[in-house]
Amino acid sequence: MIPFERTPEPADFDIRVRQPGQRWLAEGAAKRMPDYWRRAARDLQAAFKGLCGYTAMWLSAPGTVDHFVSRDEDPSLAYEWSNFRYATASINSSKSALRSDQVLDPFEVGDGWFEVILPSCQMVLTDRCPPEFRDRAQTMLKRLKLGDGESVVDFRQQWYRMYCEGKLSLEGLAHWAPLLARAVRKQREQAAAEPVASDGAPRSTQAGTSGS
Repeated sequence: MIPFERTPEPADFDIRVRQPGQRWLAEGAAKRMPDYWRRAARDLQAAFKGLCGYTAMWLSAPGTVDHFVSRDEDPSLAYEWSNFRYATASINSSKSALRSDQVLDPFEVGDGWFEVILPSCQMVLTDRCPPEFRDRAQTMLKRLKLGDGESVVDFRQQWYRMYCEGKLSLEGLAHWAPLLARAVRKQREQAAAEPVASDGAPRSTQAGTSGS
């Protein structure tokens, strides 16, 4: 996860989403809740720059409107822009079983709280995460499988292979998968700091430092 900044709600959000949603809530109907929030999906995608708020990677398929506080937990927030996060469908589905006090909000995550380990492409929690947030952070890694879940790791590895094969620059990687780009930069710095043998070659090298 990486920090995301809140953006103002779209100019037509109140008319297109909130007002019809509140009318439905006021009627107290027992039928399924109308998905008026989908009308804000493109605006939400733009607000998150196409990145999933939880995997911190660009979504090749359209993402979903995640209700940070689930509709079951608080229906009154179902049509509020402030409660929307952009997320891949699988993460959204897994998160629906958790209460908002069990997970980290992409808007409250601090810089450097998480990092990706190379070459495994697993994500781990760092010492930068304050103690009061660590339990929720670990829940995100385990319950949402953000740390070592097969599908998420496979997706990271796809981006990493593109970079290693020279199909994607480091700047491009930073745009599509910011945490991976940070991991590559860290790897480069560590390689540059390694002691050099008498023949002028580094004593050890790490995989994946090629590319532009």
